[in-house]
Amino acid sequence: MDTQETVAQWYDDYGEAIFTYILMMVKDYQHAEDLTQETFVKAYRKHDTFLHQSSIKTWLFSIAQNTTKDYLRKKNPLQHYLDLSLNDRDLAPLPHQLMEMNEREVVLIHTLQKLKPSYRQVIVLRKLKEFSTKETAEVLGWSDSKVKSTLQRGLQELKYKLIEGGFRYEAII
Repeated sequence: MDTQETVAQWYDDYGEAIFTYILMMVKDYQHAEDLTQETFVKAYRKHDTFLHQSSIKTWLFSIAQNTTKDYLRKKNPLQHYLDLSLNDRDLAPLPHQLMEMNEREVVLIHTLQKLKPSYRQVIVLRKLKEFSTKETAEVLGWSDSKVKSTLQRGLQELKYKLIEGGFRYEAII
């Protein structure tokens, strides 16, 4: 397989998961689509630098993480806040996705959006994308112990926000 076919296969395998991960971070559909595309363009350009020391999935999520972090760092914080305020419809899943979701999933997505980014990132990777602690640490550039402690604090915060919203934590997670 040539590089283009390989990256196309990676996109088929991981594109949707990477898109949802980025969407959880930037909270905007259009920007998430753009950043997902940018992630795979970077993977194509750097295909020959992949050393197979980690899985393809981990490598691609690392690229997505760095691409998203760069985007958020460059974006004017005030403009980012205004974009979110003006594009609240982008925070919600698309209508056809809502039809496929049950109430628990919708509540979880909306509550995750309220967490600070580090909590949201680690919960999405560990619990929703089912990454191992080691894979999560590689993607985020953290130690295993930081992943574990941040996950624990993030789940506590998620539990608090769910209870605050009138939901039972055990019924959602």
